[in-house]
Amino acid sequence: MYSNNPLSAAEAHIIEDKGTEAPFTGKYNELDVPGLYTCKRCDAPLYRSQHKFISQCGWPSFDDELPGAIKRLPDADGRRTEILCQHCDAHLGHVFEGEYLTDKNLRHCVNSLSMNFVATAARDDKPLQTAYFAGGCFWGVEHLLRQLPGVIDVVSGYMGGHTQNPCYREVCTGRTGHIETVEVLYRADKTDYQTLAKAFFEIHDPGQENGQGPDIGPQYVSAVFYRNDEEKQIVEQLIGQLTANGYKVATRLIHADTFWIAEDDHQRYYGKTGKEPYCHRYEKKFNA
Repeated sequence: MYSNNPLSAAEAHIIEDKGTEAPFTGKYNELDVPGLYTCKRCDAPLYRSQHKFISQCGWPSFDDELPGAIKRLPDADGRRTEILCQHCDAHLGHVFEGEYLTDKNLRHCVNSLSMNFVATAARDDKPLQTAYFAGGCFWGVEHLLRQLPGVIDVVSGYMGGHTQNPCYREVCTGRTGHIETVEVLYRADKTDYQTLAKAFFEIHDPGQENGQGPDIGPQYVSAVFYRNDEEKQIVEQLIGQLTANGYKVATRLIHADTFWIAEDDHQRYYGKTGKEPYCHRYEKKFNA
């Protein structure tokens, strides 16, 4: 599934010999661009740009990781915890807790030479793309869309409102105008927007106007936040197919704006708790 990329002598020193590059020399140390950090040796996804923060330690720092991406082992020095790529055991760096540099109180200290970076772009000729869907409580939408082939990560958050950096409690009042939304990060060479949009319609009830299942309120309505005219046309065509198949569709089509990431306790909720979605389930709605 993953690559086995050739390494330069400097990269091999870090990845295979567990070396450390000099501080403040790595090309990703201060990079602040939306995208994905992948393993230099095997291309497996490791971190999203949202996980990155400037720690002033001299190496790229991350306070979270993609699910199943990182392996932790006691370091040979007996004091630290080494982090490796889960897929190929490439040495990445070390992880530290208790520094209180971010709310998550975690710092993955990673060598730039251990990683590649793939920028996320709105242009459709780029392999890394994002899509935005709202279908009731974001826990269930995130959980089910995360399982689709080609999807790298799904993040819960808020979109469509008129306040800056809203919190969950504010959104629940219905006064901020935001809708619980998920951001889907996917590989356009592994799947496509139409496939994701179809899945979105098949895991929730697009005909419910005032929420989803028992979750009632403007923050729980069904909506697709499209980034461009092509995405809008795809969704309109799918809605036409659903209507022809006898389904009522109340899904709103809204141009995407700022996506605000929700609090950490709303991320990967069902993965953390081991529970199953209470108001989302798969139902085949399209003929093909």
